[in-house]
Amino acid sequence: MSLLDRHVGFVHALREAGLPVSPAEGLDAARALEVIDLAERESLRAAYAATLVKRPSHRPGFDTLFDLWFPASTTGLQAVREGGPDLETAAVPELRDRLAELLLEAGGADDGMNAFARAMVGRFGRQPAGPGRQNWFSYPVMRALSPETLMARLLAEVLGGRERGGLAEKVARQRIGENIERFGEAVSTDVRRRIAEDSGIERIARSTVRPPLEQLDFLRITKADLARLRREVHPLARRLAARLTVKHRLGHRGRLDFRRTVRASLSSGGVPLTTFNRPRRPHKPELVVLCDASDSVASFAHFTLLLTYALREQFAKVRAFGFVDTVDEITRFFVPGADVVEAMTRLTKEADMVRFGRTDYGHALEGFAERYGDSVGPKTSLLILGDARSNYQPPALDTLRRLAREARHAYWLNPEPTAQWDTGDSLATAYGWVVPMYECRNVAQLAAFIEELA
Repeated sequence: MSLLDRHVGFVHALREAGLPVSPAEGLDAARALEVIDLAERESLRAAYAATLVKRPSHRPGFDTLFDLWFPASTTGLQAVREGGPDLETAAVPELRDRLAELLLEAGGADDGMNAFARAMVGRFGRQPAGPGRQNWFSYPVMRALSPETLMARLLAEVLGGRERGGLAEKVARQRIGENIERFGEAVSTDVRRRIAEDSGIERIARSTVRPPLEQLDFLRITKADLARLRREVHPLARRLAARLTVKHRLGHRGRLDFRRTVRASLSSGGVPLTTFNRPRRPHKPELVVLCDASDSVASFAHFTLLLTYALREQFAKVRAFGFVDTVDEITRFFVPGADVVEAMTRLTKEADMVRFGRTDYGHALEGFAERYGDSVGPKTSLLILGDARSNYQPPALDTLRRLAREARHAYWLNPEPTAQWDTGDSLATAYGWVVPMYECRNVAQLAAFIEELA
């Protein structure tokens, strides 16, 4: 494969993985290759990163794809350093001794560690998968060498008889732990390279690289993703509050300032050619969040809680309501500083949101209007979050229309792709005629929705 083909394939793979790379940036990267030594792999990586990576969160996916499209050169099993053990025939204790030496070296000795990792994958990572076929795995390598079990021995060598438990041990333990993680990543990188050689780079790239955080589907986020999402949601909440406040101020002028208007008319013979209005007093808007908490959108409900936590700081008043086939106020679970996962656990156990266990938007909307209708008023922005799938039950459109009419603003965020709206039991279009509905499957689409409010 030529360098041009690799460049084009690499840029295309970055786009498929969700990294925003424009054609102009792809050309910038190609120009950068003219001024570097292409034999220096890390210089090549740095040139691509400088021209194509926009955010720190994009870097892990970029590095994974770079290692697939521009793999390190391999020369087979060999001694990592002069006088080192023959890695093809050496016993496991000898290999563990060599690994211990690499883990003790400053900075993890990347070149030596990467070469050693490639050799260990070649020796332990291959698993037969049928006639003429083989698979590659990281687990057999890590199991054979067990680098974590070397920690006590390495600490003893580093401390050299000094007292355990002090700052020196803490620093040494952290450095050794980082080197163990670096070795594990080197093993994983070489496993991916070998699979790509057998199955094709494009195939392994699609299955290996996770989308950037802002592209992660809300319906598929994990517990670990929630902690990272908190940093993304808070600035979006501030922007959402600002957008709704601007719409409020632009939509209605202040009351007529009669005294200023009459005073100004004296210069025109008492004819009020210019009118003056009193400025509106600034205030934070109020928000009501109505959230589908059924199992089909459970991950989206986790994100909803994150968003509601963040919005509480930006609005004068936030009230949150959850429903499955009946509705209950869940604001009480949003104690400042509470863990989102714990709040969801409490919500599912304590909130009265389930009657028969099947999502029923119509019954939930009618129950909300009957029990909490006074929470929606002229100062309220109503935000509904759910997939609009109601198990073929009556939609209660008149109730929703009345609520939307009483609110200052009303919006509906749907976590399903637009192509799936109105399929099966979806009532997306029917509800969308009453309340503007937006596809909102990830942070990027939430940001686009907020920008559209301007």
